[in-house]
Amino acid sequence: MPETLPSLRLLSKLPASVDAVIVGVTDRDGKPVVFALEEFEYLNEVIARTDARSALDTVTRIPDPRDDRRSIIFTGLGSSDVTPDVLRDAVGAAVRKLSGAKSLGIALPTASIDETAAIAEGALLGGYTFTQFQSKPNTSSGGGSRTPLSAISIVTQHKSKTVIDRSRAVATAAKLVKDLVNTPPNVLSPAELAARATAAAKPLPIRVKVWDEKQLEREGFGGIVGVGQGSSRPPRLVRLAYSPAKHKNHIALVGKGITFDTGGLSLKPASSMLGMKYDMTGAATVLAAICAIASLELPIAVTAWMCIAENMPSGTAIRPNDVLKMYGGKTVEVTNTDAEGRLVLADGLVAAEKEKPSLIIDVATLTGAASVALGNRYAGAMGDHAAVAQFVESATDAGEQFWPMPMPSELASLLKSDVADLMNAKVGNTAGGMLVGAAFLREFVGTTPWVHLDIASTANNPGGAYGFTGAGPTATAVRALIRHAERLSSK
Repeated sequence: MPETLPSLRLLSKLPASVDAVIVGVTDRDGKPVVFALEEFEYLNEVIARTDARSALDTVTRIPDPRDDRRSIIFTGLGSSDVTPDVLRDAVGAAVRKLSGAKSLGIALPTASIDETAAIAEGALLGGYTFTQFQSKPNTSSGGGSRTPLSAISIVTQHKSKTVIDRSRAVATAAKLVKDLVNTPPNVLSPAELAARATAAAKPLPIRVKVWDEKQLEREGFGGIVGVGQGSSRPPRLVRLAYSPAKHKNHIALVGKGITFDTGGLSLKPASSMLGMKYDMTGAATVLAAICAIASLELPIAVTAWMCIAENMPSGTAIRPNDVLKMYGGKTVEVTNTDAEGRLVLADGLVAAEKEKPSLIIDVATLTGAASVALGNRYAGAMGDHAAVAQFVESATDAGEQFWPMPMPSELASLLKSDVADLMNAKVGNTAGGMLVGAAFLREFVGTTPWVHLDIASTANNPGGAYGFTGAGPTATAVRALIRHAERLSSK
């Protein structure tokens, strides 16, 4: 069974029964100093005899000198200001490395409700584990063998049910993304992903419609049908709609859902194919975002489109030079079957715009070029300048790192085709690959304000864990989308 989130309480006093207590470590004149509630200042007497340091992502555990029933967890807060972002990461790092404890207390001073909320988020996000496919405990960096926490208590004077509800909604959304992305591709077929989306939305005020392959072909979704026709497991399109009685804005979210990407006939090398189960992260992200928004009952209408297919090579797969008729009528010459994500997204973008939302945001692990341009911690945001700027501001507010990238008008000329309206990629041209992908998608948006998020660089953490983020899927963009919906719903 999937792991559940621990209970979360905001209290005025630390319970005596907790197994471990998190306190912070800062730097004073080159020496570690305890950053904690007054009752834990006695730890300054022992910290010099420990390995505790103030550097971020450093976590040290010792027996509590005054209570041998529990442990003290020192977590580094860095040498700069202790901001909500620092607290979120530091608490997340401590929980991520925690083992052998079922109940946790957090004894960090909080100056505002925002700091309390960040601590709560970090604690819940850092506790993620995924053990569904392990026959015995795994001691890898993913932390699968950790004892799941059952209760988290945060000592604060800034108590709010809203903080608890929101933190749990955010953590639940992130967990949904990570669980789906972690699921092996032999299990998570397009039909299975659609079924899991339906199940996730069922307890919420969300209407769901699923198109199967016959309906997709009949209604002219040529991009999704074309990409999916090489697989024995046919494609799906899922529309999820949340429409509260009172709302001013309507945002549409469109997610790329390639459940496995071999590259099609433009076959990837074996080393590049490993990990391609992550190529449905965009679809998982928009699903998780709308579920969180609905659970929080935000006064904003949201429609999420999951464009789902499996990109496989076979006798029925699309070929380079095939021409697909996309939803809405535009034709695309396929020059690279490994540039398939933009084909399924194009159908979703046209379908989304037909409903005349006030904003469209698409989310996709679209290009390897995103990592070349931005590394593994920043994701690219492209599209209409004002809409991109507003989204990046929301992302920053949520503690997520997005960077606005340009949309040069001359890139459209690279995608001209001699036989169709445009082609899906310029083979042999590697310059600005992330931007070229965005230029293709722009052709299917029209006049609606639009933001394209290329999360290929950040959706998976292939290296060492940091903050609340372990190895593997990161659930990037989920917190930013929730925060953006909150801001738009207040306007």
